[in-house]
Parts: sequence; C-alpha cells; structure tokens
Amino acid sequence: MVSLSSNLLLIAFILYLCATLFFGGAINSKKGQVEKTNINKWGGIAVILTVAGFISQLGFFILRWIASGHAPVSNMFEFTTFFGMALVGAFLIIFAIYRTALLGLFTMPVAVLVIAYASMFPRDITPLIPALKSYWLYIHVTTAAIGEGILAVSFAAGLIYLVKMIDQNRASKRTFWLEVVMFGLITTLGFVFVSSAFSLADYHEKFNWVDKNNNPAEVEYTMPALTGPHKGELLTKGAFEPILEVPALINAKKLNTVIWSFGGGVVLYGLLRLILRKRVAASLKPFVKNINTDLVDEISYRSVLIGFPVFTLGALIFAMIWAQVAWTRFWGWDPKEVWALITWLFYAAFLHLRLSKGWHGEKSAWLAVIGFVIIMFNLVAVNLVIAGLHSYAGS
Repeated sequence: MVSLSSNLLLIAFILYLCATLFFGGAINSKKGQVEKTNINKWGGIAVILTVAGFISQLGFFILRWIASGHAPVSNMFEFTTFFGMALVGAFLIIFAIYRTALLGLFTMPVAVLVIAYASMFPRDITPLIPALKSYWLYIHVTTAAIGEGILAVSFAAGLIYLVKMIDQNRASKRTFWLEVVMFGLITTLGFVFVSSAFSLADYHEKFNWVDKNNNPAEVEYTMPALTGPHKGELLTKGAFEPILEVPALINAKKLNTVIWSFGGGVVLYGLLRLILRKRVAASLKPFVKNINTDLVDEISYRSVLIGFPVFTLGALIFAMIWAQVAWTRFWGWDPKEVWALITWLFYAAFLHLRLSKGWHGEKSAWLAVIGFVIIMFNLVAVNLVIAGLHSYAGS
C-alpha cells in the first residue's frame, strides 16, 4: 500500500508538470485567452491533467493515511506534500471562478517545486510521538496547510502582476527584488538537485554530539558537513570535516542542508542567466503581455480574503487549543508559534492596507509576494534550522 501511494504521488507530480506545459501552450496559442473567458483546447487539456493529478495525489494521501493509521501530516515530507495538494486544490477552485490559463502557468510550477522539495525528505512511515497523538493533528495541521495553499495562489497572481508591470529593460530596486523572488524559487529547485546528487552518491557521515540539554546523541549527515553539531565528534573515517561548529540551539544538520541548497540555487541561477542572457523575470515577460491586470489583482486579493480566515483557524485558533491540551498553555513563544503569528499579522496588515488605504495594483502584488516568502521561511528555515517544540516536524 505504501508503494502504491508513492507511485500515485509520482504520477501526480508528472501530471502537474505536463499541465504546466499545456498551460504554457494555452498562453502561446494564437487563440489563447488570458482574460476571464472560456479557455482554448490547450488550457482544457491542462485543466484535465491538473484534476487528474489532484485525484492521484488525493489517492496518495488516503492510502498513506490507511497504511500509517494517522493523518499523513506529521513530518516534513507529509506536511509539504499536503501543502502542495492544498495549493493545487485552491488553484482549481479559483480557476473555476476566473478561468484564466495564465494563473495555472504560474501556480503549477510552484506546486511542482513544493512536491519535489517534499520528496527530498525521508518518506518512511513512523509511529507518532506522544505529542502528536491527538485528533487536533488532523484539525490544526490540515487547516493551516489549506489556508497557506490558498494564500499561495495569491502569490502566483501577484507575481504575474509584477512581471507584467515592472519594466525589465532598466535596472531598479523593483527589478532587483523581483529577481530575488525568482532566485528564491530557483533555490528550491537547487535543493532538489543537490539532495538528489548526494542521494545517488549514497553519501553518509556520522557524528557524536551534545544537545542543548547536554545529552549525548548521534546524528547522520547525507551531505558533506559544512556546519558541524555542537561539540561534535566525526565518526566516519575520511569524511568531510566541518568548517563551522554551531550552537546546540541550531540544528546543524539542517542548517547544512540549507547552505548546500543555497549554493545549488546560486549555480542553477547562474546557468539560467547564461542560457537566457537576461533576467529570469524578463524571460517570463512574453507570457504576460496580454493579461488584464485588474483581473489578476482581483484574484490575488480574493485569494487572501478566502485564505486568511482559514489560516487564522488552523495556524492560530486550533493551534492554541491544541497547545493548551498538549502543553497546558495557549502560547509559549516557540519559533513556529512566533512565525505563525508574524504570518497572520502580515496578512491582516495586507487586508487593512487594501481596504482602508487603497493599496491596489502593484503595492498589493508586492504584499502578496512578501506574504508567501514569509510562509516559505516558516516552512524551510524555521522547520529546518531553529530548534523548538515543533522540531519533530523537520524530521
């Protein structure tokens, strides 16, 4: 059953990838439509592939739940794949309302990257630790992921707006920061390439170390250790010696993964710039030349309007109730709790500025993009680097 569920996830990944290509074909077609109207045959095929992929990924989720006996959202692999599925589901709902193929061209690559990113983490089914043995696992984590998935659609729409409206022919702060966003997406792909390369090479090295409670422990690296664990002793002969020892508060192994991923992103970005001979954002300009900017601005705003209350329920209200049940307090300033609050405050400010201050158009698009950056920082950096009560989620 586990093998079948993994195959279904692979099928979903391939279908999403194919759907992205067909969405691109829908835009490039002479009859392609980017307004709020009926789509052409290329867009129709893309939607069918997306729905088929979503059904396949839903099958993966159900089969893994049956095999494990609990909702498969308890570690990085499971949560991130569910986040990807929530993103695709949110896109399908919003697409049914606005029927613009361009949104699929920008949303589906993000879903593909999220699933590829998730696939680099251990996929083994393990028993739940005591803190996760609660029905609140299903309620809190799934609702938070669905809210983030809907908010991610706002990011895609905001990105379309910025690519369209920012002049790529001259250097400016706007072009610089838009390219930084593109680099961030490419870095995620760099993580996939680097992880895959060391996995194929079957690289391993082990350390003895002392955790933040001064307890001895053992850790195994699957990439050369640029950052070593606190008071670490290398056990693997001939392996790479760490350049830097980090404090026990920071997860050295996962920080090492982030550094390698960033390096992979730099290399991959450099190769793309050499091939394209222009900024990555500038290379997307032809796809958005005929868009209705008012339409994508509305999509971005509506996505936040829907996603914000869902995120509020999952990431704050349900999370605090579970914290009271599990740890006898509603709030404890754990890193994950803090970043969930930061995310909530940011999107609350987004809606306030949109409704009260009239921040429409480019300002609103930038807020949508920055909000997704905050979500991804929480998913990647906070989960992988900073130790806390939610550290089990990074395994």
